[in-house]
Amino acid sequence: MKILFFGTSFVSKVYLENLYKNNHKFFIVTMPDKCFLRHRKPTYYQSVKIYAIENNISFVQPEKFTDDTINRIKNFAPDIGIVVAYSKIIPKIIFNIPRYRTFNIHFSLLPKYKGAAPVQWALYNGECETGVSSFYISERLDAGDIIIQEKININMKDNAKTLFDKLIPLGIDIMNETIKLEQTALLNSKPQVGHSSFAPILKKNNGLVDWSKDAHNIYNQFRGLYLWPGIYSIIPHGKLSGKMIKFIEIEIFDDTLINKDFGKICSVEKHKGFTISCAVGKILVIKLQLENKRIMSAWDFIQGRQLFINDHF
Repeated sequence: MKILFFGTSFVSKVYLENLYKNNHKFFIVTMPDKCFLRHRKPTYYQSVKIYAIENNISFVQPEKFTDDTINRIKNFAPDIGIVVAYSKIIPKIIFNIPRYRTFNIHFSLLPKYKGAAPVQWALYNGECETGVSSFYISERLDAGDIIIQEKININMKDNAKTLFDKLIPLGIDIMNETIKLEQTALLNSKPQVGHSSFAPILKKNNGLVDWSKDAHNIYNQFRGLYLWPGIYSIIPHGKLSGKMIKFIEIEIFDDTLINKDFGKICSVEKHKGFTISCAVGKILVIKLQLENKRIMSAWDFIQGRQLFINDHF
C-alpha cells in the first residue's frame, strides 16, 4: 500500500517504523526543522525526518502547502493518509488526495482533549481513563468521524511517560486495524458525541506550582508535565532567592490537613526528603534539581542547609 504519512516527533517515528516493516511505500510530510541550542551549537531534532533520510524515503517539510508540494503528493498517488503527532492543520486539498481518505491517531477519547497534548492534560486534570481514537481528518481540529476508539484505565501512579508507554502500542494496533477496515466494506465510522474539551500545547509556565491548590492537584500537575516542562517553584527569600527549583520526584504525604500557611517547608523526613504544605495536604519532595545544577535527592539537598523548616516557596 502507498501511504502518505504525516508526523514529526519520536512518537510518529515509532508508528512509521511499524508501518515500514510491513513493506508499504511512503511519502512523508513532516514539520520544518526547529533549531535549539545545545552546548552553544544549533541542533535540529526531527525524528521522522532522520528516519526518512536513513531509509531513503521521500519527504517534504512544508511551511505552507504550495502547488509544488500538492503536485508531488498527487504524483505519488497515495492509497491512504495517516497522521500521527504531526502538529499542523492539514488543508482539505491535501487530506482528500488519498484513495481511502486520511485518518489520524489521537491519544484521547474524542471529543475529549482535542489538540496537541491530550495525554498530559488528562493526567493534569486527574482523569481515571483515557484511550486512543482513529478518526477521519476534517477541516476542524480533531473533529472528524470516529473509526475505532479504545479505552484504558489511568493508574494513580501513571505519569506522562508511563501513560505514553501504554497508549503507543494500543494506537499501533488501532492504526493497523483501521488500515485493514479501510480496504474492506466493513468500516462504519460515527460522528463524535459528548462534551468537547481541549488540550492546548504546553508552555514552560504551566509547570509553575501554585501551592494554594491541594496536594492532589499538584501531584496531578507533576504527573502530566513529567516529560516537559516538569514542575518547579521560585525561591523568594534567603541565599537562593530568585533561583528555580525543579521537583523531579514527589509523592502525596498528606491529603487531609487544611493549611492556611501554604508553600512552607513543614518537616524533614529522614533519608527521604522534605514536605511542603499545600492548601489541603502536603507534598513530599524526594528528588529535585536546583537551577543549573545536577539532579539530587531532596534529603541530601536539605542536609546541605540551603533550605530550612518554615522557609517558603
